[in-house]
Amino acid sequence: MRMYSARPGGTRYHPVLERLSAGTAGSVALLAGGGVALVLGVLGELHSGPLPYVGYLALCALVGRRSRPAAAPLIGLAAWLCRNAFAEHHHGELGWAGPWVEAGHYAVFTAAALLAALAAALPRRSVRVALLRPDRPV
Repeated sequence: MRMYSARPGGTRYHPVLERLSAGTAGSVALLAGGGVALVLGVLGELHSGPLPYVGYLALCALVGRRSRPAAAPLIGLAAWLCRNAFAEHHHGELGWAGPWVEAGHYAVFTAAALLAALAAALPRRSVRVALLRPDRPV
């Protein structure tokens, strides 16, 4: 069982993290998107502007970093749904600004999740940790 890993050529070791599956990542992104909407509501920023857009991009990157790359389309869809329903059109109503505009928003959210997932999924070399026994001097 691998406990630590490092990128090839790197000297820093990181604990091995299990990545979220696509379904789990989509659910987490949907719930976190609702949380972002609540925070934006408290800040008075539930409108179509740069702060909600950046907030949902950050959400995609954070969830994407802990997910497998195959989960990026679901993460992007969850962020698009929450931003469209709560930040742009209020009260959970989906609006349609045209296929190119909405597809562009979805593509940007998906790209943010995918880039974060790919960066976290770079190959790492396995580091074997020797078992240290307290009765043996090191």
